[in-house]
Amino acid sequence: MDSAFQYNGYDIPAYQPPAYAYTSVLVHNGQAWVSGSVPKTGNSDLHPGKVGADVTLEQAKEAADLALRNALASLSYAIGGLDNVVQVLKITVYVASAHGFNQQPQVADAATHLLRAVLGERGDHARSAVGVAELPRNSCVEIELVVAVK
Repeated sequence: MDSAFQYNGYDIPAYQPPAYAYTSVLVHNGQAWVSGSVPKTGNSDLHPGKVGADVTLEQAKEAADLALRNALASLSYAIGGLDNVVQVLKITVYVASAHGFNQQPQVADAATHLLRAVLGERGDHARSAVGVAELPRNSCVEIELVVAVK
């Protein structure tokens, strides 16, 4: 397991291996496909539940920030450091949404802003923000990345 580190002044947590039977990052033909990352800290999730019922919009943004940092930790571990990121191509942000909650893009903006802050222009990306009924571990947010790498 890698240790926590800073990159461009931003704290990135230690890499956490997957809890289930999958690869956290698959690198193929110059692209890294980062499996869904949740806002896990230690053995618990930050702000579990559905956004718009159990979780506020602001809490969901905090969760998106942590989920992205966890995704960056996995990516860094797999590719030998974030300096090897050429360009973030796409992020998908899944938001466990209560009935009537339709502010998924605002939740996803937290991840978008952090990617741009951490990676500069290399963090610009295409994006989808999707409301879903349930996420693993009762997480309120899950984030996937597709990244061009050296």
